[in-house]
Amino acid sequence: MKSWKSAIWAVMVSVSLPLGLVYWCTNLFTCLLLGVWVAAVLAFSLIYNRRHFEKELRIQEKSLQQAAIRTLNHHRHDWMNDLQVLYGYIQLGKPDKSVQCVERIKERIALDSRIAKLGIPSLVFYIQSFRTYATNLELDVQVEEGLQLEDKLTPEMGNELTSVIMQTVRTYQYSGLGSPGDTRKLRLGFSQDGGDILISFEGEGAHGNPELLQGQIYNIGQGKIMKAEQFGTNDSFVALRLPLEM
Repeated sequence: MKSWKSAIWAVMVSVSLPLGLVYWCTNLFTCLLLGVWVAAVLAFSLIYNRRHFEKELRIQEKSLQQAAIRTLNHHRHDWMNDLQVLYGYIQLGKPDKSVQCVERIKERIALDSRIAKLGIPSLVFYIQSFRTYATNLELDVQVEEGLQLEDKLTPEMGNELTSVIMQTVRTYQYSGLGSPGDTRKLRLGFSQDGGDILISFEGEGAHGNPELLQGQIYNIGQGKIMKAEQFGTNDSFVALRLPLEM
């Protein structure tokens, strides 16, 4: 970023040379030189900016591809573990345990399906890829059956919702008092309340300053399409209300 800004400034400063010639000696030659120089500077700036944008785009695309591969590998690893456990129960002749294992697999498939049906690509990808990152926070996601947001929110609103959820999760992640290496759980729920959508956050474990935690979450929602609310007596529970009838 610094090199890009430095190059732009160097190009702009370079115009001062022909400009100075025109100031000290105004004639046809110096005016033509200034015009050619400015045209060359503009052409260079356009080409440089385009290449810089393409480079940044390639970096972002590669980062997204790596995140997608990491997510797929993590899910494949989880499925292989479940299948190995199921196969072990079958070999040991334990039908009850086998049925319980199949039920767990069915519940995970159903949850993944409900998450996907939320319909906001950035949000779905964030939730599905969250557990692939080594963090001290475990995300327990719950989605109400049949809940879909794709046809209720514009792409811009969907991206804003994803951003607010990511910031809120990050706030919970860094607000705990647990020892290094301890893993805490955060329940993230999606449900419909009349004409509104509720996104709830309920953290487990001690928090340094619950009031500060709530204040930070309220600030995240300031000026956004949703507002933060608190229900009950649990200091670590906050819900974001997203009105759909606007």
